[in-house]
Amino acid sequence: MEQSCAIKCPSISYHLAGTKKVQQELVKPNVLERFLDDKDDIAKLRKLFAGLWSLDEADVTRDAIQRPELYVMKPQREGGGNNIYGDGVKESLEKLQKEGNGNEAAAYILMQRIFPALSKAILMRDGIPHKEQVVSELGIYGAYLRSKSGVIINEHSGYLMRTKVASSNEGGVAAGFAVLDSIYLV
Repeated sequence: MEQSCAIKCPSISYHLAGTKKVQQELVKPNVLERFLDDKDDIAKLRKLFAGLWSLDEADVTRDAIQRPELYVMKPQREGGGNNIYGDGVKESLEKLQKEGNGNEAAAYILMQRIFPALSKAILMRDGIPHKEQVVSELGIYGAYLRSKSGVIINEHSGYLMRTKVASSNEGGVAAGFAVLDSIYLV
């Protein structure tokens, strides 16, 4: 399919760029330098990265067992509902170590848990308002189209603001854990 003239959305290259395993590689030393020249830009990007590790990194795995609240165990899957949090991280890592299942362990990464700022909101469910502590996630969309001869389109094309109750580990809108929201800049 990648060899055809059809428009792929996303292309295999862009789909792979968003995978956890590729993100894990990008945080390693000297990898960003392959793609960027400006040292200041590289330093700014590195400040934004959360830690990502494979399960064969013994020091990190040991720390995740001791302090599971600081990590999220993520499989290479999409669609939500697949991440492991809190004591589940400890239990899953201990089980994988006990069973010695390298293939199953390779399907996961450990990620540093992000603790976003909380805000107050009123959420509606079945016509009833609920005051809650919430966290929001902003997704920025872009349109990118290129041919062999160069870039045809590369522009911003919208956003999605997703807000969920702060106590929830899940965040899917379609699954009912989050709501669509809008930005209000102050």
